[in-house]
Amino acid sequence: MDYTSVLLTLGVSFVLAALFGPLLIPLLRRLKFGQQVREDGPQSHLKKSGTPTMGGVIIILALTLAFLKFSDRGPMFWALLVACLGFGLVGFLDDYVKIAFKRSLGLTARQKLLGQLLFSFLFCGILYRMDHPTTLGIPGTSLSWDLGWGYYVLVVVMFFAASNAVNFTDGVDGLLSGTSALAFGAFAVIALQMAQQQTAVFSAALVGAVLGFLVYNAHPAKVFMGDTGSLGIGGGLAAVAILTKTELLLIVIGGVFVLEMLSVIIQVISFKTRGKRVFKMSPIHHHFELSGWSEWRVVTTFWLAGFVLAVAGLFLYKM
Repeated sequence: MDYTSVLLTLGVSFVLAALFGPLLIPLLRRLKFGQQVREDGPQSHLKKSGTPTMGGVIIILALTLAFLKFSDRGPMFWALLVACLGFGLVGFLDDYVKIAFKRSLGLTARQKLLGQLLFSFLFCGILYRMDHPTTLGIPGTSLSWDLGWGYYVLVVVMFFAASNAVNFTDGVDGLLSGTSALAFGAFAVIALQMAQQQTAVFSAALVGAVLGFLVYNAHPAKVFMGDTGSLGIGGGLAAVAILTKTELLLIVIGGVFVLEMLSVIIQVISFKTRGKRVFKMSPIHHHFELSGWSEWRVVTTFWLAGFVLAVAGLFLYKM
């Protein structure tokens, strides 16, 4: 394995993202690509209205350039790009519709679904041509099942779950940038141990890109990544878990994202069935904000949880 390339990718991606920030943030501001803040959200967030969004473009550009520079071409290379850039494109269109047409919900549910299905199916097609194993293993055990064609159903479900869970996490300055860096860092280690150079380089590129973006996204944020970044990150996260055959381990390494998504599901089900809310607001990071936690306390606590879960995931992988 070429460990030097992996480290160089991380460093170059970080530098590129840090350099793109001062170039693209003023452009987004001039184009009036400002964030629309929920009026029913934490009142402290209202002052963020107008902060440039679609900053995920910075992440995508830095990631792609670094990945192109340091990765060999091959089926995994194209699978990773299809997943990350494809879902990033869906997010970009969603962000653009919100801003250009003043539609707070962006793309319709059907439009977003079709876009996500398209790139999920393209990814499945590449997996099929790669003869990617259709087995599903249980972390920490030697147990596995061959799901056959059902595996591709699982792949599609993973893309939808990961992209939405990551999207829910993007609600506080720096929260998603930090937690995604930790998750991709863990997958970079796993990919290196599996001698998957392309997956390791991709994961390192994303770590560098989100950390470079964090320079401008830390509280108080100068730019938000928008769905462009969160959906792209979610697509990339699902892809590396699938390619490293750690599908179920994603639940552990991405535990913060799982928690965020579950809080939304629980809140919706509770309100529709009992007329009562379990949390003051979902996703759960807003619950803590409304409980009196500062943004910085929420973010650092979730970063710590992300670190612990990433280490736990690596421990389970080595068992």
